[in-house]
Amino acid sequence: MDTRKYKVLLSVVDLGSFTKASEELGYTVSGISHMMNSLEEEIGFKILFRSKKGVTLSHDGAELLPILRSIIKLEEKYEQTLSEIHDLNQGTIHIGSYPSVANHWLPKIIKQFNQQYPKIKIKITEGVNQEIMRLLDEKRVDVGFASSQNTQNYTWIPLGTDPMIAVLPLDHPKANDKYYDLKDVEIDDFIVTAGGNDEDVSNLLRKYSLTPKIGYQTFENYSALAMIEEGLGMSVMNELITKGRNVNLAKKPLNPPAFIELGILLPKDIVTPAVTKFVDYTKKYFQENPVI
Repeated sequence: MDTRKYKVLLSVVDLGSFTKASEELGYTVSGISHMMNSLEEEIGFKILFRSKKGVTLSHDGAELLPILRSIIKLEEKYEQTLSEIHDLNQGTIHIGSYPSVANHWLPKIIKQFNQQYPKIKIKITEGVNQEIMRLLDEKRVDVGFASSQNTQNYTWIPLGTDPMIAVLPLDHPKANDKYYDLKDVEIDDFIVTAGGNDEDVSNLLRKYSLTPKIGYQTFENYSALAMIEEGLGMSVMNELITKGRNVNLAKKPLNPPAFIELGILLPKDIVTPAVTKFVDYTKKYFQENPVI
């Protein structure tokens, strides 16, 4: 089976344009256009619609996409298994990760891993829990680093716990207190992170039937930290996010205390040899270097 056209299609869809796909894959734009026209002729229906805004999938194309991603993953597993047999240790690992894990854990792990396996390439896509699970379901990433929310459809490997904390401006009335009463999110200006899609925070507030007084909303935790430094409000997040950001911030344990469990999410069907190596290496790294 010649899967080159499938790989090109997935690149076009993921990047949103023929031009970006051509730059990434090393084809000409006309070459990619010819391959997509040929693929549509082979399968007998329209897959892509092009416009000035980019490329969109047809309904039928969207139906095919998860199957094509599975085919490519199986091909990668086949090629990596051959590489293992020939002792070449090659492959590519696509990781979906919490930004905090991508910033504070993965660089050290990847550096040491690549010293041992220099021919294995690694790509990282950051997101919150539900985004990482969606990427896993769509076969767009091979492994996820996230929290233990809704992990029943995956193989879950715990790595450690991370406390949830309140992050306050230095002039906040409770900036010098021992802890922050979680119920006060209903009276303080609360900065919502991840566009309101942070399950760790939303599940915590739901657990105690709390409705925060929302002052601002942002998609990035680091933007929220900058806003807190300017005194625009406060927020709740896992402590790992705040590491390295100690200027003009007060970080307080919550009352009642709350923690999230961070770990690895693996699909239950296709796991390539390269991913298995990386997961085994990560588990060993945490056994030798507990970081939480």
